[in-house]
Amino acid sequence: MTTPPTTRISPINKGLGHFDRDLPASEIAALGWNLLREDLVLPTAVLYRDKLLSNHQWMRRFTEAYDVRLAPHGKTSMSPQLFQLQLEGGAWGITLATAQQVLAAYTHGIRRVLMANQLVGRPNMAVLSRLLHDPAFEFYCLVDSPEGADYLGSFFSEQGQSLNVLIELGVPNGRAGVRSEEQLADVLAALAHQPSLRLCGIEIYEGVLDNEPAIRQFLKHAVAVTRRLLAENRFAQKPILTGAGSAWFDLVAEEFTAAGFGDTVEILLRPGCYLTHDAGSYERAHQRMCQANPVARSIHPGLETALHLWAYVQSIPEPTRAIIGLGRRDAAFDSGLPIPALWYRPGSAQSSQAAPTAAPAHWEVTKLMDQHAYLRIDPTDDLKIGDMLAFDICHPCLTFDKWRTIPILDADYNITDIAQTFF
Repeated sequence: MTTPPTTRISPINKGLGHFDRDLPASEIAALGWNLLREDLVLPTAVLYRDKLLSNHQWMRRFTEAYDVRLAPHGKTSMSPQLFQLQLEGGAWGITLATAQQVLAAYTHGIRRVLMANQLVGRPNMAVLSRLLHDPAFEFYCLVDSPEGADYLGSFFSEQGQSLNVLIELGVPNGRAGVRSEEQLADVLAALAHQPSLRLCGIEIYEGVLDNEPAIRQFLKHAVAVTRRLLAENRFAQKPILTGAGSAWFDLVAEEFTAAGFGDTVEILLRPGCYLTHDAGSYERAHQRMCQANPVARSIHPGLETALHLWAYVQSIPEPTRAIIGLGRRDAAFDSGLPIPALWYRPGSAQSSQAAPTAAPAHWEVTKLMDQHAYLRIDPTDDLKIGDMLAFDICHPCLTFDKWRTIPILDADYNITDIAQTFF
């Protein structure tokens, strides 16, 4: 996991140390910054290298056990450096959600993309058309209606290009996707009249459902559609069958591999949050998974939080309240507020040797404002202004997008590298 030497880091990005000019990212490690010595300007988001690699290895072992491929959702981090880590570990490609994301990934060397979304709008289609002039670029997107098929087919026919598409299946009251057999028949008929479109597989997103029986039923439906279209020779290549967000990928692996397609179908899982994990919904999903799924249960260690937000205690205006220099501009809050994880007091006599300790269990963030967090404490707590706190986050996707540069730390809190994001 190395940063390209041509990547440059600006001192105006938040969460970094002191430097007065743009620097090549490859020179950051040579600066000798250390989080605990207060070499970074807080608040800052940090990644822990050892935990990133451990989570990466966990998912690799999981997919290998099921003999499926991984196409991790890049919208989580939008960090080409993390994309490369995933690809070097055997990922089939990177999943993305928008034309802009695809362009950012392509610009940083990604050459196989599944856009798990509908491609709509002439400017968006023009972006992809331009990228498809590169014969090394392999791209897939979704379609769920005759209108969508005609829309794409007309544009790419004008360009003299072909486009790989997957039919998206959906559920009532869900997101996009074909809801009925009649709709599926209409989409297939439209694809048959659009020679520029190549039907390459079936896609679902089971995360729109919230219970296991409904998810399994949806997955079985996707298997049945794939089996039928395979028998009817509808696919232009070895078909892709893909699903799996970050919460239910164990069920997807179980149901799709139980179908027994063997080498006739390429099964792709698309979780994106596993690399950094979290302390909220994905941790609860992981606990469920390790209880129910023997493969997940057998892989040690389990997924660990690899992303922290560090901030200072700014004020203690009341005996039961501390104000932390961390807010909505820094952390996701849609799936739960940040959770105090570590506590460190810089500048103490033992600061060069002391390590952060676990935050007391009764500390709780009760409210976030733009730049402040309200932390509930006990009057007897030995908390001081200037203390450093690390917070677990709930939902990596909406935390990554608040940071342009994220230091990567080793086990001693030394900054060894920088991950950049491109949202």
